[in-house]
Amino acid sequence: MKLCRFKHQGEIGCGRVEGSVVTVCRGDLLGVMEPTGVMLPLEDVRLLAPLLPGKIIGIGRNYAAHAKEFGNAPPEDEPMIFLKPPSAVISPADAILLPAASRRVDHEAELGVVIGRMVRNIPDDDDPLRYVLGYTCVNDVTARDLQKKDVQFTRAKGFDTFCPIGPWIETEFDPADVMVTGRVNGEVRQQGRTSQMVFPVQRLIKFLAGIMTLMPGDLIATGTPAGVGPLASGDMVEVEVEGIGILRNPVD
Repeated sequence: MKLCRFKHQGEIGCGRVEGSVVTVCRGDLLGVMEPTGVMLPLEDVRLLAPLLPGKIIGIGRNYAAHAKEFGNAPPEDEPMIFLKPPSAVISPADAILLPAASRRVDHEAELGVVIGRMVRNIPDDDDPLRYVLGYTCVNDVTARDLQKKDVQFTRAKGFDTFCPIGPWIETEFDPADVMVTGRVNGEVRQQGRTSQMVFPVQRLIKFLAGIMTLMPGDLIATGTPAGVGPLASGDMVEVEVEGIGILRNPVD
């Protein structure tokens, strides 16, 4: 099931995407959604970021080839984590704004995991995927030069518009082995399978829940395959996750 937020005739709503139609629902994507009986053509609505996360947790160097392309070793024992501010979130088709403070802003195509239930300290006999609402596409936009300069990631990852999310949340999805692709102006720049992650989704959720309480609507950006590269004004960048869809954003 594809869950979405949208804007139609000035009103913001939520619904289910079924082919080329949006079934409008009352309620909340993180709670109970009930169909209203109204159906809208998908082309007539403007898709919004499918969630407004309470927190965004990024995973660094979770694909060995990506770590290698910057001369780094992938983490061995524990995931490398960082936070992105919720104010960085933008919707599909919104523009990524290149900040004057950076000379190199990179795309990072990623699978996003949306938490659906509060969880803290997951026992070994519990399945971490039980706490997932669904999955989406994420572009973990990064000011690469500032990341190198600052060493820590907050500024480089935190500019407004640096976290496109969408186009919707897919609830019927197996994250174990799907293709993640990043394109710029139609050219494939990144491609990797989630089976190549150093730490799979279950391990990430269990690790994070041992550090902080994960709340409904929190977003985990699970890391990016090799091939990240710079964006320029006028580019169109796409993140595609097999089985979910394509997230497109222009660059300004």
